[in-house]
Amino acid sequence: MPVETKGPLLLGTHVSIAGGIEKAIARGEAIGCTAIQIFTRNASRWESKPLEAEAVKSFRNALDKSRISYVAGHDSYLINLASPDENLRKKSIDAFLDEMERCHQLGVGALVMHPGAHMGHGQKAGLIKLAASFRSIFPLAPDDVRVLLENTAGQGTCLGASFEELAEIIDLVPEGNFGVCLDSCHAFAAGYDLSSRIGYNKLMDEIDHLIGTERIALFHLNDSKKPLGSRVDRHEHVGKGLIGPPAFQLLMQDQRFLAVAKIIETPSGDNNCHDFENLALLRTFAQCDREIF
Repeated sequence: MPVETKGPLLLGTHVSIAGGIEKAIARGEAIGCTAIQIFTRNASRWESKPLEAEAVKSFRNALDKSRISYVAGHDSYLINLASPDENLRKKSIDAFLDEMERCHQLGVGALVMHPGAHMGHGQKAGLIKLAASFRSIFPLAPDDVRVLLENTAGQGTCLGASFEELAEIIDLVPEGNFGVCLDSCHAFAAGYDLSSRIGYNKLMDEIDHLIGTERIALFHLNDSKKPLGSRVDRHEHVGKGLIGPPAFQLLMQDQRFLAVAKIIETPSGDNNCHDFENLALLRTFAQCDREIF
């Protein structure tokens, strides 16, 4: 059944902040986004300059004037709050707090993060370290920025490949301001077969039982280049990978998630050609009154 919304779908891409964070808004608008995801700093470096007041003002002004209604930040891939190395964990805590403060300055209310890796010390030890990190973070963090735990593909020693683990993180830190970012590619690679209606419903039932589907605050809509359960994170364009179109049409028409933002994280292509194609396909899935797969 096609979706019925009172406003535009919250749909978009991860956009670059090259040349100034305020430029992300114009880039998102040029692609037709109503939602975007950004890094608030260079994601491949520990060091970063503080946000300049003028850049913050320009970003907020540009956002106010745009049709973009939702912005999420994504933390640096260097951060590992579950690290057994105490120096690295402390460095990660400091960097994550900085990320949360940047989101606060920009008026960005959500920060997506990967739960980290136990580095060979085992899942239980990793979760304990991660929970301890969050207990250090939340008392110092701005309370208007929600942390979105992203499910992972489970590569190497990465935590968060199962929704049981995400539920455990939330249970271990009851004071935490948590939501969930569901990445379709990661779920498939971790062994959740959402490629059919039966598999999709089974996944959502499991999430609802463990966490509550109301905690899903963002979707990453990526198809997968790698097989079910491969534990390998390789994004493919919507409907062109091994997940295929059904899951994306089901999700775009799921009444529970009409107001939840949906972001693609695939290569943009020349002049954003792939972004235009992916977003147009998702809009078609939302509005089509029949199964088109």
